[in-house]
This record gives sequence, C-alpha cells and structure tokens, in this order.
Amino acid sequence: MSLKSSKIIVIKIGSSLLVNENKKIRKKWLASLAKDILKMRKMGKKLIIVSSGAIALGCIKLNIDKRKLKLDKSQAVASIGQIELMNLYSNIFSKIRLNVSQILLTLEDTEERRRSLNAKRTFENLFNLDFIPVVNENDTIATSEIKYGDNDRLASRVAQITNADTLVLLSDVDGLYTKNPKLFKNARLIKKVENLNVELKHFDFKGINELGSGGMNTKIEAAKICRLSGCNMIIANGLYENPLNKIMTHKNYTLFISKISKLDARKKWIISSISPKGELIIDDGAKKALKSGKSLLAAGIKKVNGKFNKGDHIKILDKSNNECARGLCSFSSQEVLKILGHQSKEIEKILGYTTKSEVVHKDDMVEI
Repeated sequence: MSLKSSKIIVIKIGSSLLVNENKKIRKKWLASLAKDILKMRKMGKKLIIVSSGAIALGCIKLNIDKRKLKLDKSQAVASIGQIELMNLYSNIFSKIRLNVSQILLTLEDTEERRRSLNAKRTFENLFNLDFIPVVNENDTIATSEIKYGDNDRLASRVAQITNADTLVLLSDVDGLYTKNPKLFKNARLIKKVENLNVELKHFDFKGINELGSGGMNTKIEAAKICRLSGCNMIIANGLYENPLNKIMTHKNYTLFISKISKLDARKKWIISSISPKGELIIDDGAKKALKSGKSLLAAGIKKVNGKFNKGDHIKILDKSNNECARGLCSFSSQEVLKILGHQSKEIEKILGYTTKSEVVHKDDMVEI
C-alpha cells in the first residue's frame, strides 16, 4: 500500500527537523509540512503526528545545553518545552485552518490493554471532531524504567493501536543505508525491505545526533512492530520542505513492507508489545506444539528469565534463544519456576491452589 492509498497515516517528526544545528526553530519547514497535511486531509486521509522536540525547545527557552541534562531536570525542562511545542504547532497549523490537539502517552498507556483501548477511542473521537492529534511521550513524569526511550517505537505503537496503514519516520537521511552514509561514500540506499529479519540480519547502524534520542536501530525496532501489526513503514528525509509531497512524488526512501496480518486487534496488541517483562525458554516439543496452534504447558518449559506477574507480556524463546512467540502469561514468574517441567495435572498440588492448566493460553499468544 502506497502513501497515496493509505487511509490512516502516522507521521513521526524528530527534534532535529524542528530545531536546526544552530538551535533555531525551523518554522518555515513546519509550515510546509502543514500544507502537505492539509492536502492529504482533502484527500480524505486521517493523520496523526508523533512529535519530538519538547526537551529541545525547553532547552532553547532556558538557554541550556541538552547534553548536560540529568533525568530529573529533563522532566522539568520537558514540561516547559511541551507548551512551546504545542504553541508552535497550533500557531502554524491554525494559519491554514488546521486544528491540533495534544496527547501525552506513557509506556503503560499502550502496554495495558484497557488503557490502549481508551487511547484508541480518543484518537477516533479526535478524527470525528476534525482535529489532528499531536502525540508525545509524557517526559514530565516518565522515569528511565517506564519510558519508550524514543519516539520511533512510540510512533509504531500508536500506528498499531490506531490500525494505521502507514507510519512515516521523517529522518535526517534519505532512508536505510547499507552503511552510515555520513561516514562511507559507498553506502547504498535500501529502497525496499520485505523481510527485515533476513535482509537486515547483519545490519548494524548506530547514529545519535545532538538533539535526537534515536538512531537507525530504533527505527528498525519500529519497523518490526509495524510489520507484525500489518502497517507499512517509510523512512524518508524530512529536511526538505514539503516532505510528504516529496515522498508521494519521488521514490528516494526506504519502504518496509508489512506482513499481511490476519490477527485480530487484541493479538496485534500482544505481538507489538514494547516491553515484555520476562522470557520462557521452551523445548523442541513445546515449540512444535505452538506451531500447530496449541497452548504452552508447564511440561515444555525449561527456564524462566526475568520477574513478571500474572497477565504480563512475555517472550517465548526456543533452546537457541530465538523468539518464537509472545503472549500473556497465566502465572507469575515465581509460579512458573515451581511448575516448569511438570505435567498440568500436578500444578494444583505443587502450588496448593486451583489455577489454569495452560501457562500461556493459545488465545493469549501469537507465534512469530
């Protein structure tokens, strides 16, 4: 599906696109993006913006260096900068009669099913009210333990819960290269990726600029989430004016083709979890059972990694540590440690109370 045929589009904007190297706000660029969005809205498309920039704008207002910020102070700076960020969008977009709203998300807002459904309804209501949601992580209260850590993955999670057709990551490079194009002249732009687990197996590209928090690796993580949830993803150069129009008229970007997803909304949410709480290592027999659509039983579990509670997201790995499924565990990590390797009929006697017989039920699990 191309950008022209997409009905719901999420656009992620990095700090380096809103603020240049001289720490000047790129108002002319944002105005050109607004015109692109107006054009797409007239085509009947629904758009969501995931925007970085709160801390960068806060630093500009306070005249401080972002690189010297500690977490506790960065939260205060984000609070100051968030107002600057939304005023920037509101002032520029209102000039062409585009309405914007603000949504601040924390990791739990998408990792907990009930809260993710609430977020989805909010997006839908804003579409109906003819507003463009501008999303950012709630940096004012998030700690390092409960953060997305970058807006690339946040944008992919927003795309998943809103059933978006395409996520556009506007970057400072044309797309995904075979090598870092800023260091190697022979770097080649990869135009299309259909199976990133195979095609990008040996890929290692790390780049963190002054104002942004994510490099190319975080964008690949975002692509994995999009692929499994049935959403295409584009990495394109956003430094040009009218960047969305350039994507629609040129092919100089990287397109990640999504896996055709037959999953329902709940299973898409399970497979797209950003922060699984633990891992279960299983034997070959259990792996074979999962592939045939069966639940995971205690007898097939060999090892438990991490601490998690009943109902938490967990990864299911084979003996070679390859991820083969994700799911919601029916037991805590402490309970699984007691029952692993045992038959289901033994569980009640071991734990001393009645429980489910499946450690991860097939309805709560998605094979990868």
